[in-house]
Amino acid sequence: MGLENRGDLNRILNRLNQPDLARMLAEELSGSDLNTLLLEVFRERTGASSAADLFRRYTENRFVHPAQADPIALKQLELDVLKIAALRDMTPIQLSPVAPLGTASVMAKVDQNNVISALRGTEAVSDATNLLALHICEVLRGEGESHKRSGLMRLCTTHRHVRAQYFGDVPGMLPHFHLFCMVSAGLDTGSYGFEKQAFWEQIEIYRAIFRQRFGSDVELIFSVRGGHRDAEGLAARIIAEGEARNCGVKLTWGMANADNRYYEGLQFTIKTTIAGRELLIGDGGYVNWTQQLLGNRKERLLISAIGLDRLLLP
Repeated sequence: MGLENRGDLNRILNRLNQPDLARMLAEELSGSDLNTLLLEVFRERTGASSAADLFRRYTENRFVHPAQADPIALKQLELDVLKIAALRDMTPIQLSPVAPLGTASVMAKVDQNNVISALRGTEAVSDATNLLALHICEVLRGEGESHKRSGLMRLCTTHRHVRAQYFGDVPGMLPHFHLFCMVSAGLDTGSYGFEKQAFWEQIEIYRAIFRQRFGSDVELIFSVRGGHRDAEGLAARIIAEGEARNCGVKLTWGMANADNRYYEGLQFTIKTTIAGRELLIGDGGYVNWTQQLLGNRKERLLISAIGLDRLLLP
């Protein structure tokens, strides 16, 4: 928790003369009991609200206002990208608008204050790739340990995301926005077999999307990240595979950051130019989420996403 938020919390607890209240609620109540308590708190607060109160909350809350993107154009773009991906063996899936509480912070180590936490053990989806990873693990666990997997599991979705960070009036930084997301899951097959196949499959889908919809191509910015035994070797194998496939994708190098542990070993940023406008439109990389969830270090997962609203805004 940031110093400002900690100061606000201490002020509130001192006002209630209950300095240990937050810890008590977090540690001494079960999840169901805490939910029961909070439901009653919100029932009483809304029960005392007037229509004027509701309208004031609507006007003041940046999370509840409509998107700026044209809805028909956005829906058409969603359909187009999903169809392009489905033709290349990505299976589209429609996710729930909520995820289990802690989805972003437990797996991806995102601060819970950057997520819209909710009741009944949920949070608003802030990263659909988290939820896709959970779904993949549920499918794999349902198939049983004796099931012999062959090939990759590939899922994609378009989803409205909500994130709590406030960036002021920075262009393109929206409180809620649509993403097209892909995840590819598989097992370590040696010699970076999964990593090479999954990476170039996803990149070819992005190339098809931008060529068919916008008449543009993509460029990639590689950035080495921590958490991998040989990040430079991983990047070299990925590049060599692209050259062997004659992909012809322009590649540049970004700043290495070993302390950034959201991705493991390698992060790639997707850049494109549409009508003279240069856009850093998405990113992706390798993560250890399926390893964490299934307790198997042989599991591999590649995630990526691009923003759709920004492609439609002037």
